[in-house]
Amino acid sequence: MYFYQIALLGSPLELLTYHSDVPLEIGTQVSVTLGKREMKGVILKSTEQPAFKTQPIIEALPFYFSSAQIKMAQFMAEYYGCSLGEALNLCVPYAVIPDVIGNPVSSLIHSGSPIKLGMTVDITLSSTQNDALDFIRFGDTGAGKSEIYMKRMDESLSEGKRALLLLPEISLTPQMEERFRHHFGDVFVLWHSKMTPKQKRVTLEKIYDGSGRIVAGPRSALFLPLKDLGIIVVDEEHDESYKSSSRPRYNARDMAVYSGKLLNIPVVLGSATPSLSSYAKYPYFRLRGGYYTSKRTFVFEPSIEALTPFIDEEIVKNYKQGHQGIVFIPTRANFKYMMCDSCGYTIECPFCSVGMSLHRNAKALKCHYCNYTEVLPRVCPKCQSSKLTNSRLGTAEAVEHMQTLSDGLNVTQFDRDVITTQNKLIKVLKAFNNREIDLLVGTQMLSKGHDYHDITLAVVMGIDNLLAQADYRAREKALSLLIQIAGRSGRKEDSTVIVQSFNESFFSEYLDDYELFLKSEMRLREGQYPPQKKLARLLYSHANGLKAKEMMEEAAKMLEAISEIEVVGYGASPIERIGGKYRFQILLRSDKSTQLIRAIKSVKSPLCEIDMDPTEFT
Repeated sequence: MYFYQIALLGSPLELLTYHSDVPLEIGTQVSVTLGKREMKGVILKSTEQPAFKTQPIIEALPFYFSSAQIKMAQFMAEYYGCSLGEALNLCVPYAVIPDVIGNPVSSLIHSGSPIKLGMTVDITLSSTQNDALDFIRFGDTGAGKSEIYMKRMDESLSEGKRALLLLPEISLTPQMEERFRHHFGDVFVLWHSKMTPKQKRVTLEKIYDGSGRIVAGPRSALFLPLKDLGIIVVDEEHDESYKSSSRPRYNARDMAVYSGKLLNIPVVLGSATPSLSSYAKYPYFRLRGGYYTSKRTFVFEPSIEALTPFIDEEIVKNYKQGHQGIVFIPTRANFKYMMCDSCGYTIECPFCSVGMSLHRNAKALKCHYCNYTEVLPRVCPKCQSSKLTNSRLGTAEAVEHMQTLSDGLNVTQFDRDVITTQNKLIKVLKAFNNREIDLLVGTQMLSKGHDYHDITLAVVMGIDNLLAQADYRAREKALSLLIQIAGRSGRKEDSTVIVQSFNESFFSEYLDDYELFLKSEMRLREGQYPPQKKLARLLYSHANGLKAKEMMEEAAKMLEAISEIEVVGYGASPIERIGGKYRFQILLRSDKSTQLIRAIKSVKSPLCEIDMDPTEFT
């Protein structure tokens, strides 16, 4: 009889002991029972026969987790405060593939020698781009980072190695795919959440048999079974979508760096607006100047977030000159809030402490946190008044307004309410590229991955709302977003960027020199916030608000007694209730992450979710 400690995939439980009649290898995926449920698990270590009765392993499955995957999961469990089963559940296991004789082999079929790329197009880099090949991190928007990535990946392929390109999911555009597929041919494969089960199965087959050698995808692609990996590239490394918003709350950019250390391979972080934490931690090379020579002019309109005559006039003028434009608005739907003019009541979600958003086409109010939807009310639920008004402009409302500005002006909404599938994204971007659409109105989707040369007008609204957020990174987030959106324009001809803001003095100081901002921000955060300090957020949630509050207060009292950490604050979360659960949080600060981890372990409970290096505080 052989006894093994097993991590149950996706389970928050600690390792459990099972037995087998035959010896099994560490890392093997197995099927076991927990109570009456059959679950998948991973063998992590052999052990002596315990004093208690154990359950048998039902079967060994034809998959296994590599030692690197297990080490990565162990690090995640320690650092991000999750279980090994939760961390391993992120990984796609390797397959035990039978060879031609029918004998199983515990390795992937792959080409160990350099390969030739049948569709490779020669890339000629500038002298500056060549300098950046071995020492890059960020460059100005439009400075030609993609060409450098591809050249470096070519080198990896010539060494018989694979390459992984991580991008924010929102940047996985058809244009990006076409560019990489044209260069690398059939060895390029894409991985993302909008793929069908069949598409994922085909992609995994190419990864398993070794024909998929250049892999691109969002943060989940980091956990694919890629043997012989030679380089990892993290594009738009500043993007918050690399940070998971659910347990385990890992940051894929940071895990890519850790993976690079495990595998002893280079990791390239790329961005026109790098995060301050990366700027402070890693050496960098800057690609100064744009890849394009056109001029970009910024015009500031001191105004609240609203459609103004000036913006209307500029949109019409740009359209009549035969050019295209984009309009950024932070809020999707028609309006963000519906309020009563008589009593001031804001119609909130019954399960979340947030106002409902108006979706006029669906004749409904919708919660953007839990997706609860209800019929559009005719009177105020509180005082029965019919005087209902709306606040905070949304994309749908802006589209309705702009379509009336000029005959023939084709305006399209570009946000998650409309772009719900990959096919819809392809359709809209193709129409825009074919000049069938004159103006795109959208949210942050506008700032990612689009490289169309006739955008000569960019309008940025609501940027002051981002700047005013209760977030120590508010300045960084607002400036980065403005630069990223502005970078979509002026790639062929001169362009105008209209910024609706009362903070021209702040933005204009750094628009042409983001590194100057990073140095200034470093001084501003010194001694209080990352990268000099480490932060952790403990989130307590329960349907019984009193129970969650008591657990939070008890933990806060214990943590205040630990000298090596600081309790910055605790109490109800800014959004106190989501999905029917009440939420309370504690924010911790310390000089070192090890100090935070030790403190958190002393108060850890089933009701507590750990968020190391938090990027959002609501």
